[in-house]
Amino acid sequence: MKKRDDRRSLRLVQWMVQAKDDRYAIIRSTPQCLHEFEVECRAHQTRQFPMIHSMTAFARCQAETDGLLLTWELRSVNHRFLEVQFRLPDTLRAIEHPLREILRKQIKRGKVDCTLRLEAQSLENNVTLNRPVLLQVLNALEQIRQDAPEIGPPNPMELLRWPGILGDSAGVDGNEAAISAIHDLFETTLIELIAHRQREGAGLSETIGKRLDEIDQIVQDVKLLVSSLGEQLLSKLKARVAELATQLDAERLEQEVVLLAQRADVTEELDRLIIHVAEARNNLASSGPQGRRLDFLAQELNREANTLGSKSAVAETSQKAVDLKVIIEQIREQVQNVE
Repeated sequence: MKKRDDRRSLRLVQWMVQAKDDRYAIIRSTPQCLHEFEVECRAHQTRQFPMIHSMTAFARCQAETDGLLLTWELRSVNHRFLEVQFRLPDTLRAIEHPLREILRKQIKRGKVDCTLRLEAQSLENNVTLNRPVLLQVLNALEQIRQDAPEIGPPNPMELLRWPGILGDSAGVDGNEAAISAIHDLFETTLIELIAHRQREGAGLSETIGKRLDEIDQIVQDVKLLVSSLGEQLLSKLKARVAELATQLDAERLEQEVVLLAQRADVTEELDRLIIHVAEARNNLASSGPQGRRLDFLAQELNREANTLGSKSAVAETSQKAVDLKVIIEQIREQVQNVE
């Protein structure tokens, strides 16, 4: 099903590129076809290039239908899991579940707030009072006051905030055209949100990629430093022996140098750093949620950097280990925003 949808989207994009001006005028003259085409094109563009997505984004879209101004606002921030919150008029609570399912198919991580605002464009839509619900609430309050006489009379403004007290002032209840427009506008706004998350993800990918390049450079520098480590250790031991003004067997001196070199050997750590960096680049170029994988790799990179610092036998490698940890910490900060 997914492959068929992708082929259909691709055909739409190719048709639009090759279409004549008169064909475009036909689509433009039919709002429903234009909406469907825009949704398909944007969804196809979002799926076309795999890359990481940020969890921080905002999208706002408006549309008019049957004298109503519909406004959807979607905000998302980073979160360990997917948490979705809808703010809808009480009369539209029934559409929350299908909209939530649509969002869950597109977004896997982050805290997403979805707010719908309805504004009547016509003066004919006035505030209406739901008297049956109001009487039920007042009867319940009267029973409470009989059991607790010290409770004062109800606040009228608090009563108006009770769910269902105010009627469908915007005229949406039972209006299938308006409900369909709300669905369509939500899908359009969701695509805008995903596109924003994708743009933010591209920036994160570039930033993290630069830090990975810096790690590669540090690894190469450390390799050059440790290549002459044996000679440096031998010179240090000879200098100490000279300070003691004693004679030391040359073979014994070489054995000590070998032991020190083995303890300071960081070849495995450097190899693992290279492997983790390559895997991180692979994740950056992959589709789907990669935030947790990148966070795990950042922890592994930090572990290797700590080992590299503990095994350091010369001041230069110790400084490189410190620089490495600073870069890895910068990566971890950026990874917290990756979906």
